[in-house]
Amino acid sequence: MNVLVVGGTGLIGGEAALQLRNAGHTVTLMSRKPPACRALTAFEFVAGDYVKDDVSHGELAGFDALVFAAAADIRQLPLDGSIAPEDFYYATNTVAVPRFFAAAKAAGISRAVYIGSFYSMVAPERVDICPYVRSRHAADTAVRALGDSTFSVCSLNAPFVLGYLPGLEVPHLDALVDYARGRIPGLPVFAPRGGTNHITSRSLGEAIANALDHGENGRAYLVGDENYPWKDYLELWFAAAGNSTELEVRDEDHPMLPDAIMFAGVGTTVSYEPDANTVKTLSYGRNKIRSMIKEIVSLSV
Repeated sequence: MNVLVVGGTGLIGGEAALQLRNAGHTVTLMSRKPPACRALTAFEFVAGDYVKDDVSHGELAGFDALVFAAAADIRQLPLDGSIAPEDFYYATNTVAVPRFFAAAKAAGISRAVYIGSFYSMVAPERVDICPYVRSRHAADTAVRALGDSTFSVCSLNAPFVLGYLPGLEVPHLDALVDYARGRIPGLPVFAPRGGTNHITSRSLGEAIANALDHGENGRAYLVGDENYPWKDYLELWFAAAGNSTELEVRDEDHPMLPDAIMFAGVGTTVSYEPDANTVKTLSYGRNKIRSMIKEIVSLSV
């Protein structure tokens, strides 16, 4: 298939592009800027911004399939107060994502995979409380509602994603390595309460490639790998950095894992085991978190 990966210059989209190419597909990346990561520079690239709805000049023509890994989260939220978070998430996720999928369907794309967030499936009560969770839930629901006999679309709702691509900067992971190595003077060393499920970008990329081939139209798949309390998760980073530490758990805002990103609720533990049929259908690797942390730390300068 001729596949367009929107958000293909980022960690999740880039990993999906590599997995799809390995599976024999022809892959084109779409993003606002060309890839800076050397692992992705060989791919065809088309500039596009789904939020600006700037694909009215045939950019979507000729593709058989779509992978969308570009919905907005807190990293894109303007910090200058120019827009309220609920308005930002509504515009970028609730409105812009389904609009882009409708344009893809109208352009003749017949299969699509949307990379969503796990919150509305594991903490549904947050849909009415948190603007970000509400916007991701609304986008996911609206995208899957477009599915019919001419357009097969499913979503993969993922937890925290951990990974790297050669040459791609992932600032929060670089900061975690420095934190574990004791290179950030003045930052308190402890763990927040709670925990969550994690998945590697590599496992998620495998799931995306298989979902494009085997995903059920209209289905929302909850994907994930391993559950860790934040204490155990952070201690894996410290151990990999050669600085094994028994971390105290505190009810404080954490410098690496701040309350602002705890969309399931501060201090909440989100643990689950992915459905066996989901893992079988999407055929992705499991039990990869510890080895990925070691790999990231070993490659960090």
